[in-house]
Parts: sequence; C-alpha cells; structure tokens
Amino acid sequence: MVKQVVTTICFVLFHCIISYWAFMSSCSIHSSTKITIPAIASYFGTKGRYEEVNTYLIDDILAINNSLVTLPSSNCKEIHLTAIIRHGTRFPTTKNIQKMREFYNLVVRDATGNLNGLSEIKSQWAMWYRDDMDGRLVEKGRADHRHLAQRLVKWFPSLLTQDNVRQGRVKLITSSKHRCVNSTIAFREGLMKGLSMEDELEIAVNDALMRYFDQCERFVKEVENNKTALAEVKRFNEGAEMKRVMEKMADRLEIPYASITDDSVEAAFFLCSYEFTIRELNSPWCQLFDKVDAQVMEYASDLKQYWKRSYGHDINSKSSCILFHDLFHRLDQVVAQINFNGTVSEVVTVQVGHAETLLPLLTLLDMFKDDIPLSSTNFATQQNRIFRSGTIVPYAANLLVVLYQCPEGIRMGVRLNEKPLTLPGLTDPNPMYEDVKKRYRALLDSCDQETVCKMNNS
Repeated sequence: MVKQVVTTICFVLFHCIISYWAFMSSCSIHSSTKITIPAIASYFGTKGRYEEVNTYLIDDILAINNSLVTLPSSNCKEIHLTAIIRHGTRFPTTKNIQKMREFYNLVVRDATGNLNGLSEIKSQWAMWYRDDMDGRLVEKGRADHRHLAQRLVKWFPSLLTQDNVRQGRVKLITSSKHRCVNSTIAFREGLMKGLSMEDELEIAVNDALMRYFDQCERFVKEVENNKTALAEVKRFNEGAEMKRVMEKMADRLEIPYASITDDSVEAAFFLCSYEFTIRELNSPWCQLFDKVDAQVMEYASDLKQYWKRSYGHDINSKSSCILFHDLFHRLDQVVAQINFNGTVSEVVTVQVGHAETLLPLLTLLDMFKDDIPLSSTNFATQQNRIFRSGTIVPYAANLLVVLYQCPEGIRMGVRLNEKPLTLPGLTDPNPMYEDVKKRYRALLDSCDQETVCKMNNS
C-alpha cells in the first residue's frame, strides 16, 4: 500500500515537473516577444493596430491627448457628436487564410535557410488559423471598441451622459456583418462602463448606410467586379520592387525563386501582421522582411486601397454620397433644433462599418489627397505621400464630427482617430458650420446616390 502511494506521488510529481518545465519553456519563448513591437509594424496598412497611430495608448489605453485638440473657445459648448467607426481587429478572411496556409506548408516542406526564426517556425509554430474564422472579430477587436467608447466618454463628457442615454438621445447603428455587430456590442459595453450604467442601448442595423458600396451598381460593375480597375496594382506586383522582395525572401529561405510569388510574400506579411495584431507576438514571420521590403508591401496595399476605395476612380468616393448626405442632414437637424428651442433630439450618433465605409467618405471630403496620384511606377517618389491607409483606416479607425454652439454661431470640428483635421479649403480647425456647407455646396446639391450609382446603359 505504501509502495503504491509513493509510486503515485512520484508519478504526479514527475508530471508536475514536466508541465512546469513546458510552461517555463513556453514563457521563455514568448515572454520577450509579447512586449516587442515588430520593427515593421508601422507598415501593416489596414491590418495595423490603432495603437501604432496613437502610440501614447500603448502605455495607457484609456488616455486622451488633450494637447492635440484646439477647441473653438471657452465660450463654446459641444452640442452634437457623430462618430463613424471601423470595426475592431479581426481574423483574416478565408481567402487570405488559405494563402497563409499554402505559404506555411511551403516553408515547412522546402525551406532550408539559416534564418534565425526558421527553426522556430518549423518546430514551434503551428498553422492555427482556420477557414471558419473568416474575418470574425477577435477579443482584441472587442477591446478596441470598449476602450474607444471609454475614451469618447472622457473626450465628450457633456454629450455622452447617463441622461442622454436614458432619454434616447444616443444612437448606435451598424453594418450587418458579424465583426461590425460585435464591435458595436463591445462599444456599448465600454460606453456603459464609462458611464457606470447598466442600461442597454438598442442597436440598429443599416446596410444602406454602412455598406453602401454593395448597393451601388456602378461601383460594383466598374470597380468591384472589374479586373482592369486595379491594373496599377497588378503592374506593381509584377514590377521590379516586388520582384526584389520575392527574391530576397527566396534567398533567406533558400527556396527556388520560382516557388515564391507575390501571393507568397503577401501571405508572409499577413502572418507577421496578424500574429502581432491578434496575439501581440513579434513572430518569426516578421524576420522574413526588412524595412525596405515592408515599405514595398505597404505601398502595394495602399495602391489597392487608392484604386479600389479612393481617388483611383471617381465612383469610389461618389458611392458614399448616401452617407455624406446622412451626416449633413443630421447636422442640419441639430442646428435647426438649437435655433428653435435649444433641445437636440440626437446628441450622439455612432455608426460602425468598415474601412471601405470610411475611406470613400474621406475621399469625397478631399482628405489625404496627394498632388501626384499613386501609380505602379512612382513608389520611389511617393515615400512622403499623405495617403497611407495604415494611418487613415487602421482597425477601429474613427471619424469624429463635432458641432459647437458658440456666441457667433455654430462651429464644426473634425477629428480622425482622435486627432484634429482641418478640412481642405478651410484654414480654421473649427470653422463656422455654414462655411463648411459652402465648401461642400456642390456635393450637397448634386451628390445623389441613385443618380451616381445608376449604370448608363445608353
């Protein structure tokens, strides 16, 4: 009996020691990487973290930087906020997961280079992304929106109040996509926590506003389903800069050049970026790129956004007319209510959508427009471009439009990702609302969704 007990105790101790050793080994592998930001993180484009845009959030995720914002004057008060927000951090789409899996299998099967991270990829990293993850929101994405809501409570304490919530003056609207619905739910959780409330706001789904691009026939036919619309992207991916990235990767892995394609390097870049944005790991995949490689990958991504969602084609921005008019109709209504009796019925409107919801609207407003269009041939001269998708629409990107009641009238402020923007053609960071309407008068008069999206069959 004693012998059996001793044997059992020894058996248990042995497994405890093995488990502890395995745990400590795991910690030693990942403890340093969890707090290390990849050197190329600022080049992840639309797959980048919000924290890379506002680096002070790395130390305090609920911090707000008041020094960035210039308010009209102490005699002005905030009367309305519209926030148009991209969903939070998500899993890759099924299409990209399949690319990542194919590249992973290639590396495990054929790579023989001396790269430091290669042994870790082969022995310790497993392909854990599944097809059914397909763009779904991850826990980091929920946190993105919870924290953003809590910061907005701090930014706008006179608008985001318990009373405004209870009186139905705060509205939540979302795209029907699961990542947007779940982001909105997380935003609501953060808002309730920030206001110390248990009440829950209703969430309305509105794809006509938040996924307008799906319902714009001309955009779908001329851009979305037209391979020639992205000819500049294709030319760049077949050009000298991308070819050099492919060759360098093949050399690092000691794989034949013919085995590495532009899809391969894109998949590797995704593996690096998603491991960081989802798991906060500076993974060995990032060692496959140096700074110049990352700049090429960023430019390829920016080219795609430019030609598919921004200045590349006129219909890209015009497809957002419905959201543009929705915004200004609401602002007009607020101004009318202030002038009538001073009571605003919709104090805060939060609309959650996609990068492709925000980017065309920002383009319609003439923001982030370079003097020279992005093309397949000007990578070298566009290093200082202002059109960088990673700084414009990272995960949880947000356009904040604020109305102020001032002694001289109604003023308007615009912030992108919690940083102030001066509207093109205006010099005042908080211009009179009527001056904003004069600036965009042509669009207000002519940007009709039904007309611009209708195909001309003549």
